Amino acid sequence: MRWTTADLDLLPDDGSRYEIVAGELLVSRAPHWGHQKACGRVCAALDTWSQATGLGEASIAPGVLFTEADNVIPDVVWVSRGRLEVILDQAGHLTAAPELVVEVLSPGADNERRDRDLKLRLYSARGVREYWLVDWRAQQVEVYRREQASLALAATLLAGDTLTSPLLPGFAYPAAGIFA
Repeated sequence: MRWTTADLDLLPDDGSRYEIVAGELLVSRAPHWGHQKACGRVCAALDTWSQATGLGEASIAPGVLFTEADNVIPDVVWVSRGRLEVILDQAGHLTAAPELVVEVLSPGADNERRDRDLKLRLYSARGVREYWLVDWRAQQVEVYRREQASLALAATLLAGDTLTSPLLPGFAYPAAGIFA
């Protein structure tokens, strides 16, 4: 069965997170405290930088509706102001790729597959320019950057490293701050 955005309306409002990638329904439960803390810290760092520069906005868990068969809820995104004006719909969902997507890993093989495989391929195919994969348990951040037509691993940062991005001029955040 290929799931679509319309099918999501038929699912119960039971606190689970429902996403669709390539027509496959992905269901996850409420995340761990450490997961949510890492999301909050990344978003706060991006938001502080964004407010200081005026270059864009960060958001936690926005809906991104690429197509009827690709409907996801990334943990954190950053979108430039100009792009946000174009891709934000009346319902408050993004309808195309934000420049930066951040996923924080949850434990379990299915969760790892979702973020390391399915979502990485989806974000790569849809034009995300940078993808940060945060592992709060291992205290590392994998940074994928667009090289020609796809996202490729550019760096693996540990707690002693500083997170920077060519998308975010002047942004520098200690990776340890995500895990503190």
